[in-house]
Amino acid sequence: MTEPARKRPKTARGEATREAILRAAETVVGARGFNEAAISEITREAGVGQGTFYIYFPSKEAVFRELLLEMGRLTRHTLSEAAAAAPDRIAAERAGLAAFLEFVARRPALYRIVEEAQFVDQEAYRAYFQSFADNYQQALEQAAMSGEIRPGDSEVRAWALMGMAKELGERYALWGSDRPLGEVADAAFDLIEHGLKP
Repeated sequence: MTEPARKRPKTARGEATREAILRAAETVVGARGFNEAAISEITREAGVGQGTFYIYFPSKEAVFRELLLEMGRLTRHTLSEAAAAAPDRIAAERAGLAAFLEFVARRPALYRIVEEAQFVDQEAYRAYFQSFADNYQQALEQAAMSGEIRPGDSEVRAWALMGMAKELGERYALWGSDRPLGEVADAAFDLIEHGLKP
């Protein structure tokens, strides 16, 4: 699924049209799945002609990949903002998890697209999570070196913490729950901070 990307629009109107197509693709693909979503549905949702779609994206795969990249950018930005004010790594974990759950609740279709990528574009799916894991591992190593957390296998820790956030996002933000997301983040954070050992 490696097609040449179209150049970004040079005008505000062009950028607005491209954004409308992306938001429509997020809605349609998020609701129907990649295979069931048709370009005609995306353009109808965006309020543009089908030919306009191809000015901005060469295929449905290309718009899907752009949504996957966008989810990565938005998630990283959300987590960075949440952790920025934290006094240490432990507090950053709590803030990041809470922010992630809220983000998934706000953008469920975009989150579903990431999950579907494992069936649509396995390479992009793996790269998406590997990129997060690499950055996470580095942050954990720095925190261990500065004494904010105890030393340990930062690679396994990164994947374990990501897995926890991913599944909590699915269960409580996507499936829906009466429990406030802050309460869920607090319960998970208690496990992160204190473990299971009595």
